[in-house]
Amino acid sequence: MNIYQRAKNLLLAPAKEWQSIDEEDVNSSHVLTYLLVLALIPAVAGFIGMGFIGLNVFGIHSGSIGWGFRHAISSYLGIVGGAYISAFVIDFLADKFQATSSFNVAFKVVAYSYTPMCVAGVFYLIPSLSFLVPLAGLYGLYILYTGMKPMLKVPEDKMMGYFIVCLLSIIVVSMVVGAIFGAIFINSVYF
Repeated sequence: MNIYQRAKNLLLAPAKEWQSIDEEDVNSSHVLTYLLVLALIPAVAGFIGMGFIGLNVFGIHSGSIGWGFRHAISSYLGIVGGAYISAFVIDFLADKFQATSSFNVAFKVVAYSYTPMCVAGVFYLIPSLSFLVPLAGLYGLYILYTGMKPMLKVPEDKMMGYFIVCLLSIIVVSMVVGAIFGAIFINSVYF
């Protein structure tokens, strides 16, 4: 399956695509490649948008090549690092909800659920539209939800509780990773 087709199928028919993913015998390096390629979309778009176009707020223009570069690195590492840490947490919690405990499977579920947010990263090209990227992340939560049952084999009675705990942990991981990379790259004066 090529990256474009996988992303398209996940965005348009996630439940059907999860069935296909569940039947595949793909190792995590293929999934990592998928995530690394998709994470380039918000990183490159952010570099162009923040580095060359910038924002014009209250008549003050912000944006520079350095700012765009820091945004790109922070975005890229945040997506990849956040996916790994979230997959670790989801795998750790699997036993408590009688789900399949496998880091590779948890990583597939998390990495593929990042698809809408990564694809919507194209909106970083126009910084005033960047608010749409987190909104696309909400659709990613739906993709996560539809993927948990077939991939992690969550019992029906445990599904909602496991999803809520996974959702909260992904939010916390995203906030912590974002704060760390933001402090390192975005707020860096000497970069």
